[in-house]
Formats: sequence, C-alpha cells, structure tokens
Amino acid sequence: MIVGRGETWSGRVLLVLLMAATLMPFASLFVTGLHPRGSYPSGLDWPADPHWGNFVTAFQVARMGELVKSSTLIVLGVVPVSLLLATLAGFAIGHLRVAGRNVVFLTFVLGLTLPFEGIITPLYYQVRDMGLLNTRWAIILPLIGLFMPFAVFWMRAHFVNMPDELSESARMDGANLWQLFWRIHVPLAMPALSSLAILLFLWTWNQFLLAIVLVDDPLKRTMSGALGAFQGQWGTDMPLLCAGSLLILTPTLAIFLIFQRRFVTALLQGSLKG
Repeated sequence: MIVGRGETWSGRVLLVLLMAATLMPFASLFVTGLHPRGSYPSGLDWPADPHWGNFVTAFQVARMGELVKSSTLIVLGVVPVSLLLATLAGFAIGHLRVAGRNVVFLTFVLGLTLPFEGIITPLYYQVRDMGLLNTRWAIILPLIGLFMPFAVFWMRAHFVNMPDELSESARMDGANLWQLFWRIHVPLAMPALSSLAILLFLWTWNQFLLAIVLVDDPLKRTMSGALGAFQGQWGTDMPLLCAGSLLILTPTLAIFLIFQRRFVTALLQGSLKG
C-alpha cells in the first residue's frame, strides 16, 4: 500500500499535536513549580527568577524518601506474586487441557468488569475485620486479587497461542509438567511477562483509591495516595503543590520511558498472534 506525501505529513502533524497536548500539563506543572511560593501564576508564564529550591522543599516537606520506600515495598509485595499466580493460571487455562478451564476463564473475564469503586465499602470492612487497616497489607492483598482477572487474561492470551507440538516434543525428551512450564514456556513468555510487570508496576505505584481509604498514615501509602495528604496540607501554595506533584509523577514516567520499547514490542507481538 502506497501512502501519499500529503497523508504522511498530515499523520506527522497529528502526532506532533497529540504529543504537545500530552506534554502541556507536565510543562505547566514544571513552570508553575518555579514561581515564588504563595503566588498564583497562570498558564505557562516563565518566572523572572526561577525558584528551583521549591522542588527541594517539596521533597523534604512531603518526605519523598519515605514515600518512595513505602511505594517500593508495596510494589514488591504485589507485582512478583501477581506475576507468578497469573503465569501459573494462564498456563493451565490457555495451554493445558484442564477440565472446566473455559468456566474458570469466563469467571476471570467477568472479574474484568468489577470496578474498584464498587467493592471499596465491603473491602474496607473485610480488611478491618482482618486487622489490617492502616498497614501496607491493606493495599497489597486487595491489589493482588483485583489484578488477577486482567493478569490471567493477559497471560492466557500468550499461552493459548503456543503450539502443542512444542510441549509434545519436550515430553518425548522426558520433561515432566513442571520442567515443561519453567524451562520451555516461561522463557518464551518473557515478552508478555515483562510488559505485564510494567503495567502492574504502574498501576500499583499510582494506586490512589485503596491507599486513601484503607490506610490513614500517608507514609504507609503509595506515592499517589500520599498526594492527597500533601494537597490538603499545601493546597493553597500552588508552586509547592505543583513541584510535589511533578516529583511524585517522575518515577512512573521514568519507568515507562526506560521500558517503552519492550512494552510496545510485547503489545505488537500479542496483536500479531491474536
């Protein structure tokens, strides 16, 4: 299919406009964060005397170091366990001839329609009865369960496209089921696993609702959840609030920019298979 020059340029212009619209909010946060504290700047008005110290002040008053530690602990509790469970379930449902696998898969698909907001009230009482309120476990355990439908669906989409001949050849060479899973299929599933890990990391790091409802101590929340407490304390100081917001967004942006090539490759691989 031959694409004309006009169509090529129109596509490039559209991409530039979309990129500008995407970057505009971050540019506004950055510029506002450089204004003097207590001021109310408008738009992208660059200050005559940029106050770079606002970012240092925001880092200190928000106790970003402790927030990074808390978010890291929550991510380490959610992502590895979710990947392991989803890989095991996806392999069983998508590749093995397990009885009732279609019913189990349908149950996970129905779980995709379950919004966080719809279960937050019963989840609060359940976590309270378990004695986990105001602990990081109040975020970790629910997130593992809530991520399972999508994670299993994602991994099942990979394993269902694996040829049966691959497993039959491994069995003929003497491989048992466990060896077949760990030595054959898991290495081949690394693109799907890596892209899923990036998604789970971003969703966990940016988790806001569960953090503010189930955990009272901001230092035990995710960084996004702690933003609510930071906003309540410094909501009238727009430059400091914007500087703190940008610092909270920086880790997720950095992770995505670093691993974007791997993430896009996995998505394209899945679309070609599907």
